[in-house]
Amino acid sequence: MSEASGATSAGPRLLGPAEVRALASELGIRPTKQRGQNFVTDPNTVRRVVRAAGVGSRDVVLEIGPGLGSLTLALLDAVTQVVAVEIDDALAAALPRTVARFAPGQADRLSVVHADALQLARLPERAGALTGPGAPTALVANLPYNVAVPVLLEVLAHLPSIQHGLVMVQLEVADRLAATPGSKIYGIPSVKTAWYAEVRKVGLVGRTVFWPQPNVDSGLVAFTRRPPPSTSASRDEVFTVVDAAFGQRRKTVRSALAGLAGSPRLAEEALRSAGVDPAARGERLDVAAFARIAEGLRATVSEHNQSDDARTSERKPGR
Repeated sequence: MSEASGATSAGPRLLGPAEVRALASELGIRPTKQRGQNFVTDPNTVRRVVRAAGVGSRDVVLEIGPGLGSLTLALLDAVTQVVAVEIDDALAAALPRTVARFAPGQADRLSVVHADALQLARLPERAGALTGPGAPTALVANLPYNVAVPVLLEVLAHLPSIQHGLVMVQLEVADRLAATPGSKIYGIPSVKTAWYAEVRKVGLVGRTVFWPQPNVDSGLVAFTRRPPPSTSASRDEVFTVVDAAFGQRRKTVRSALAGLAGSPRLAEEALRSAGVDPAARGERLDVAAFARIAEGLRATVSEHNQSDDARTSERKPGR
């Protein structure tokens, strides 16, 4: 056991630069930009991620994109079970062997789901490792840069058992996820994630701990699930409003929502009923305001349609 690997007599050996490159060579793995593959080569970084995630012996952790297993090995020493979802054929097949080699005492704590994390709602495995008794309680992952936000939203939407977690993402994405209303970088990822959870940035990770080395640093984003805003509007209705409001950032919400409402006049009516200034811009509104707007839009459009139907009925012959 090498000191670089963080070896202990009882716990897992963690992967350093030499081990990561050796494993990749053994598997014939060449990291691809298409899948956003950047493997962590620093044992201290994965230890730090596990500490910052606040997971412990009662947690079942979902890890998305475990890759060669750098973070997986650190998690296995801290939690009761790790459910790893991996899309890459070779990596999914190799992960159990890697864990058996570097963490034989914790190998029975690993379950691997060979699947696309963006298809969680359609996985047959949802009836097994991902749902029911023993379902994941936390998400801890080094998310691929190119799909980080969609994956996080997919997990929060379809795995309600997950109550907290931490993701390592591109620094710009971390800033956007944790942004608050009024910030220049506050936008769709900020609002949609806030629907599910309280989000906060808890650290930075330099690019030098990855192989291959990316062109940007990473950020650590922690979240704690909370109930969505109290509203009669559905999540889809609220998210449709969010998409429209940020579709053209320089527009007022009155202009941005005119298409959804049917006209600028109806958009203004809906906004005023929601207690929102029609001249405001989307980046000034929190998730609760978007929920009120969705309610107001539905009520305003429904009332307008009923009025139109009544006028049409009155004009029919024989009336």
